[in-house]
Amino acid sequence: MNLEFTETQRMAQEAAREFAERHLRPIASKIDKEHMFPAEVVKMLGELGFMGVAIPEEYGGAGMDYVSYVLIMEEISRVCASTGIIVSVNNSLACHPIYTFGTEEQKRKYLVPLASGKKLGALSMTEPGAGSDPSSVQTTFQDEGDHWLVNGNKIFVTNGREADIVVLLGTVDKSLGHKGLITAIVEKGTPGFEVTKLEDKLGIRGSSTAAFVFENCRIPKENTLGKPGDGFKVCMSTLDAGRIGVAAQALGIARASIEEAIAHAKERVQFGKPIAENQAIQWMIADMTTEYEAARLLTLRAAWLKDRGERYTREAAMAKLKASEAASFCATKGLQIHGGYGYTTDYPAERHFRDARITEIYEGTSEIMRMIIAGWMLK
Repeated sequence: MNLEFTETQRMAQEAAREFAERHLRPIASKIDKEHMFPAEVVKMLGELGFMGVAIPEEYGGAGMDYVSYVLIMEEISRVCASTGIIVSVNNSLACHPIYTFGTEEQKRKYLVPLASGKKLGALSMTEPGAGSDPSSVQTTFQDEGDHWLVNGNKIFVTNGREADIVVLLGTVDKSLGHKGLITAIVEKGTPGFEVTKLEDKLGIRGSSTAAFVFENCRIPKENTLGKPGDGFKVCMSTLDAGRIGVAAQALGIARASIEEAIAHAKERVQFGKPIAENQAIQWMIADMTTEYEAARLLTLRAAWLKDRGERYTREAAMAKLKASEAASFCATKGLQIHGGYGYTTDYPAERHFRDARITEIYEGTSEIMRMIIAGWMLK
């Protein structure tokens, strides 16, 4: 693995950093406090190609690679983790499955507007009784000739309120378990598809998390991704890609926590000297930096393997596990270094603390990541 970035990758990183500082930094706190979806920012990100980073230009994307995607995601999430996950879901959970498993017609109809940022996407898997175990899904796809009749309830859909296009997981036969799973594309406004509850969350408040209800919703069969029974494969592949995105989001939170802790430690004077001169503070910063750098290497390696077309399931799980736990560690230590100030909303430290926590939960909990890693090692 070459640890030197290409010119294209460096340019993508710099463009994302400049964009985040100019357009996101001034409103990051407002996005969080007001639960504000940053619609104008998302539109501009689409114009930059950041809503379909690794999708070929012929399908509306930027034609870059997953290493570039990681660099872009980190820079955006360093300033606003809410915007980071909006970008990640559209790239990894909407564009990726349609590009990987979609027909040419599906790509032209759905992928092009998603990757170009003209429309927003989401993935709807989770149900009240089916989270880490997708084979427990109860949403049904009933064969009605030229269409599926869909009934069921979904929860925890990121981008759910704003999404124009949703990749939906259901089952054609509950008795078949994961062998009966099916995925299909459903558009907002389809009769029988309703967005219901919006969650009031601890963190990433600028990103909507919604519940869906499907009641006799008719989805054309030409919207099926793969064939009936391929749903499990589609979702597992999609989550592998998504975990790289979440790992990159976590890196951004970790790095922000480190940078802000260092700045505060240099400015805050106690007992006649900056607290940065105290060994206790220095050791916290050293540990934070080491956790971040280790997580970053794992994340870049997973992206590099994906770009090479190699299997990366274990590596994506390792990256997501390490990066999410590093984000929580760095955010906790960063808040501690800020002292009482860190516990107030006047400083971003408390926002990073709240935002970091979800990275250990969504797109596979840390416990599930450990199961995946162990499963590969014990084959």
